[in-house]
Amino acid sequence: MTAADTTAPTRAGAEAPRAVAAVARGGWWGMAGSAANAVFSFLLVGLFTRAVGADGSGVVFTGVALFTILSNTCKLGADAGLIRFVPRDLALHDGRSVPDLLRMAVLPAAVVSTAAAAPLLLSSTAARLLLPQLPPADAVSLVRLFGVFLPVATVGMVLLGATRAYGTVVPFVAVEQIGKPVLRLLIALPVAFLLPSLTALASAWLLPALAGSVAAWFTLRRCRAGRGPTTPPADGGSVSWRTFWGFAAPRAVSSVFDISAVWVGVILLSAMATAGEAGVYTAIGRVVTAGTLLQLAVRLAVAPEVSRLLALDEDTEAHALHRVSTCWIVLFSWPLFALLAAFPGTFLSAFGPEFVRGAPALVVLCAASMVNVAVGNAQTVLLMAGRSSWHLAVTAVAFTVQLTVGVLAVPARGVLGAAVSWGAAIVVENLAAALLIRWRLGFTTVDRGYVTALGIALTVSVVLGAARTREGDTPSGLAVGMALGMCVFAISLWRYRTSLRVTELAGVLRRRAA
Repeated sequence: MTAADTTAPTRAGAEAPRAVAAVARGGWWGMAGSAANAVFSFLLVGLFTRAVGADGSGVVFTGVALFTILSNTCKLGADAGLIRFVPRDLALHDGRSVPDLLRMAVLPAAVVSTAAAAPLLLSSTAARLLLPQLPPADAVSLVRLFGVFLPVATVGMVLLGATRAYGTVVPFVAVEQIGKPVLRLLIALPVAFLLPSLTALASAWLLPALAGSVAAWFTLRRCRAGRGPTTPPADGGSVSWRTFWGFAAPRAVSSVFDISAVWVGVILLSAMATAGEAGVYTAIGRVVTAGTLLQLAVRLAVAPEVSRLLALDEDTEAHALHRVSTCWIVLFSWPLFALLAAFPGTFLSAFGPEFVRGAPALVVLCAASMVNVAVGNAQTVLLMAGRSSWHLAVTAVAFTVQLTVGVLAVPARGVLGAAVSWGAAIVVENLAAALLIRWRLGFTTVDRGYVTALGIALTVSVVLGAARTREGDTPSGLAVGMALGMCVFAISLWRYRTSLRVTELAGVLRRRAA
């Protein structure tokens, strides 16, 4: 056996702990960012609804929906391409192709987003179609405002994707999950009390996009500087435009489906029902999205690690990383959705009494989100394994289901119909992705830790259901349910800390504190 042979197993065996530790570190940052994002986004939606009511907030968030769909479309999947190829280049070629990768990603996104902004700035058709309840002049002004910020916001998101590729989620968390929500609330507070107009509130939501893009540029420079100087590749290690966009192009289309799934219900309700129902649905969407932020936190850290492990042919370690990250997601996210489903009216009443009517819709989306949580980051595995075309097929089928059910159900059922359509898409998309990574890539999800986490989550759910039955959907019932649920959760977490690998999470936290 050669020296290289004797060291190879040591390296391979070290990859799994290293990857788990990296995900744990990123997970802690992501959890902090998710908590901040959830709180400040919740407060912002509440502020908007209190300032201009359900109808006014529905109009503003229809514009937000259009802007979000367009900006994510105009990224062209470039951020996902960077997250896939930059870690591989850093691992195999010391990052020598990174400048070329950045040019491949940023320039097309900038051109396409500028072209997409032109119709919003020059034509009034989109404004009249999306916001028929407003006077034409007001609708055009609002849509043009969103068009002005579209290119800079798109480029900023691509740059943030590049920072994640360096194995750190701190810039993304600081800018996207903390900086923007906090800044939006700080700007919106005086606006809501002094000048509560739709255009002013939309400006408060948009202005942080400019600051976020500037911050993303500076943080990317710091990430690259931390790696030291690199030389252009001379051994054929660079990624060609065809290879990069062969992966990114399907992701570009699937990202349209992904983000449209979140916001298409708002647009359908605004066009086929009322602005008030669009406002109620927006509030429900914010609550559900807050519940998935922990899953997003883990995903941010998992994606570059899975890409790196697969690039090094460490498939076994990549499989183990997927299992442990899914275990953590189920453990911490499932009880949260059970809490939301047990007391939907109490949570929605924070936005105003007219929002309580959306309680059945919130329950439907919580049930669907439990399926999402149960399969972990299956879609991330598909992408980081280079199967962006598979991911596109999955998201296309799910979006077709959502749009079909939405068009049929929204006119008759309103908010509940929109929730059923989104819930159906969530279930179809996640189950399909889970089956693909299991049957075609060999990634398994269920192990001892997963079963333990699911058992704890189900136990907490039963406790919350008992509290709801006894106290009703009231603030006092919520308090009782949270107290009992947290006790059961904490005891179970301590009892099964080894199989859940919680000790690794705690160890990372202690090292960071030291």
